[in-house]
Amino acid sequence: MKQLNNILCALTPSEKCRTALERAVTLVENNQARLTVVDIIEPVTAGIGMPEGGPISNDLHDAVKSDRLNALESFTAPYREWIDIRHDVFTTPGFLAIVRAVLRDRYDLVIKLAEDPDYMDRLFGSDDMQLLRKCPCPVWLMQPVEKSNYATVMAAVDFDPMQPETVGQRLNMDILELASSLALSDFAALHVVHVWDVPELGFVELWSDSPEAARSNLLQAANANHENSMQILRQKLRDQLGQETYQYLSPKFHTLKGSAKTVIPRMAEQLQVDLVVMGTVARTGIAGFLIGNTAEAILDQLKCSVLALKPPGFVTSVES
Repeated sequence: MKQLNNILCALTPSEKCRTALERAVTLVENNQARLTVVDIIEPVTAGIGMPEGGPISNDLHDAVKSDRLNALESFTAPYREWIDIRHDVFTTPGFLAIVRAVLRDRYDLVIKLAEDPDYMDRLFGSDDMQLLRKCPCPVWLMQPVEKSNYATVMAAVDFDPMQPETVGQRLNMDILELASSLALSDFAALHVVHVWDVPELGFVELWSDSPEAARSNLLQAANANHENSMQILRQKLRDQLGQETYQYLSPKFHTLKGSAKTVIPRMAEQLQVDLVVMGTVARTGIAGFLIGNTAEAILDQLKCSVLALKPPGFVTSVES
């Protein structure tokens, strides 16, 4: 697994966050990394008619922050017997505070319990989506009721077989590296999924005298190209893990035709996936160019935990 040196875990001290904290602790132990655990609270005022920033308001704010910091330290106390844990309480709106902390302190990974909005049939709330859009480092959003061990992990990869350099691009390999490592640590099954489509099929009638035959030839050629590229990716993963570890993990590869927006969520449900590791599609190097439409549509439909990675060169619009 890619070496992690600095991990940020955002949680509110409660038993439902226990598994998220324990996963962070395990990663710290395995990587000899640093861990910071933070709670996020709303800015506190003294009430109606009392100006924000006044003496009474500031005293109340400091008292609430101190109380939450004490609760955080108490919550992490059992783990501080063998690892060092730093603590903080953020009062800036959640995703902004986290992204600024990542920029300031160079965190390698953010772990956070996902919001659980009851007004929509999806896992991630608006603050989570903002974090996924703007956080420059990988973000692991865990279900409100998280398993202590995953049974099934899915790695969603994307490439263009007509551009061979995209098959083993850094983002795909990072996805496979993280997904493999987590599957191995949890003794979980690993499924690698690639979804492809042929948009030009809808225009065959415009240029072919035999549209059915042309459509069939296009599909066969595209399927062969994507299967061949998936074999290249399979070999790269085998080389990365080593033959013995690869055989032990025995990942299953799925090359599926269709729209990624619908196929990936459907596969996650069919395979009863506990964690999806995927990339977010962004135009690199442009500040503020956010998460891609396809990735966001997928995230909107997933009901499992997600570990989302940005492509190399991503630049956040948030200022430190």
